[in-house]
Amino acid sequence: MFDAPVNKITMQRSKGCAAVTMGSRGVIDLAQSGSAKVMLPRITAGPSEIVFLNTSGGLASCDRLGFHVDLRPGTKALATTQTAERAYRANAPATALVTHSVGENGWLDWLPQETILFDGARLNRTTTVDLASGAGCMLLEMIVLGRQAMGERINRLHLRDRRIVRQNGRAIHHDALALDDATLPRLAGPALLGGAAAIASLAIIAPHAGDLLTPARDVLDEPGVTAAASAPPGRLVLRLLADDGWPLRRQINRLLGALRPDPLPRIWRV
Repeated sequence: MFDAPVNKITMQRSKGCAAVTMGSRGVIDLAQSGSAKVMLPRITAGPSEIVFLNTSGGLASCDRLGFHVDLRPGTKALATTQTAERAYRANAPATALVTHSVGENGWLDWLPQETILFDGARLNRTTTVDLASGAGCMLLEMIVLGRQAMGERINRLHLRDRRIVRQNGRAIHHDALALDDATLPRLAGPALLGGAAAIASLAIIAPHAGDLLTPARDVLDEPGVTAAASAPPGRLVLRLLADDGWPLRRQINRLLGALRPDPLPRIWRV
């Protein structure tokens, strides 16, 4: 007798890419494919809003997701995500690539909602922003290590998360975070996360960023959140830690109110 042939099962993977090009008068080009979608709410006041969405519901093994914004000279816009991104238990890393470019004297607020990492999640993510002369940006990243209300605990994890800002081709800001199985047992130490289950990084890249240090520190008093701010030349950088995502989100909302002249993204208020 011969052994029956073994059929190798290939799991369906999620792939998506959404890109928007915007000028001072509105959208110039828009492209979307796969699970990545983009919405453009009508805004009566403040900068234009760009809302990205991953319709697959989350990231798992070998999924690929890309979001891209290109702002032409003099254009100001805010880009965010419709909901929290989720990274699920996986055998191989998912890949997320966020690439933005801001033309001369333009401005971009990149304010995605939080990323929730489940036990066993594997995610490689890189966010890059290329600024022309006179351009600036605000970058936010929030990460939640399991949902505390559901009693979730993270025992296995692979995260490689980088944010890079270049101006005229020269790197002026590089923020990297690496979490994995080897580092998880040490995260409770004071030199790392101090046992926090929700973390955030907020950076403003602009010549006037240092002027915002005092307004930022004035609102860093949300109960349950530990935070600090510093102002290297041409930047304002904040780090925040919390035991849960809700106090972290409240603190971020207050920070954005103090540091931006415009209201919060509409989708954040739904």
